[in-house]
Amino acid sequence: MRIIPIILSGGAGTRLWPLSWGDHPKQFLPLVSERTMIQETLLRLKGLEIGVPIISCGESHRFMVAQQIGDIIGEVSGGKITRPEIILEPMAKNTAPAIAAACCAAQKQDKDAVVVVLPSDHVIADVQAFQNALKSAAENAQKGFLVVFGIVPNFPATGYGYVKASGAESDGAFALEKFVEKPCLEKAREYLASGEYAWNSGMFVFRADVFLEELKMHSPRIAELAVRSFDDAQVDADFIRLNKEAFAEIQGDSIDYAVMEKTSRGKVVKLNAGWNDVGSWSALYDISRKDENMNVLKGDVIALDTTSSYIRGGKRTVATIGLDDIVIVDSEDALLVAAKGKIQDVKKIAEAIKARG
Repeated sequence: MRIIPIILSGGAGTRLWPLSWGDHPKQFLPLVSERTMIQETLLRLKGLEIGVPIISCGESHRFMVAQQIGDIIGEVSGGKITRPEIILEPMAKNTAPAIAAACCAAQKQDKDAVVVVLPSDHVIADVQAFQNALKSAAENAQKGFLVVFGIVPNFPATGYGYVKASGAESDGAFALEKFVEKPCLEKAREYLASGEYAWNSGMFVFRADVFLEELKMHSPRIAELAVRSFDDAQVDADFIRLNKEAFAEIQGDSIDYAVMEKTSRGKVVKLNAGWNDVGSWSALYDISRKDENMNVLKGDVIALDTTSSYIRGGKRTVATIGLDDIVIVDSEDALLVAAKGKIQDVKKIAEAIKARG
């Protein structure tokens, strides 16, 4: 079965400031391996039969997308595909309109296209487990279901939304009962103990035509304007520029709110593959290999009497003495020093810098 990848690359990744910022958000950085995160997203599909990848991004990132995906697309496709389709969003309108426009592009390749929607900035350690889950999801998608990957939780997370699966597993999937917002700790513990809830991964599989039908039913105005923005798009070399006037009229919404919470066709495929959305420096610390002092050291770093810390050097040497549980990230124009337990507040720094102009 051929699957068309839709990769969403519109995020700013400000919680990984100072490296992820402005025109260089985290998906274009090699944070976990020698490849960038968007490259790893596509490389995860190597060995599967895929259609031409469709990447949705903003105008300012178009050349990075073209270069980074162009560098690996032959490797992923066995030389069958030489370039992706790159859809340029005139402005950010959340995931539902971006996915709708990308589904229109997928139908140009195949009117019955099965697509997999992937954020460009996630980490998945067990690629084989992911591919097995994707095959199950694609089989369900062919039958007309809209599938969300539910990450099997291993702790009571309060930073993720959840999906509740119900009934018995059939053809590798469960019925989707409901979506749940980020819970308090007590609720998260209840969800973990029940075994019925999984983290909402933001990854989906469905037929493009089925998604557009459901979007038209549940969020008709988004469907109308997203389709119009694609039909009236300008094709410029490798780029598809969505019609700005039509896209600007869209009331932005997520795929969860616009479709998945309302559809009767929802399914959940549970995924246990070492998934992480790398939403902060502490998350990156968690998934990285530690030394004997439980430190993660990147670049030119000297860490004396320092433990349980994430330290990333830039062009200069970074040295520490007598520190514990900290994050240090050095870039060309900024230095971050923070207690690991406070690292979620990094986004506030990025917002303050933006406010200062």
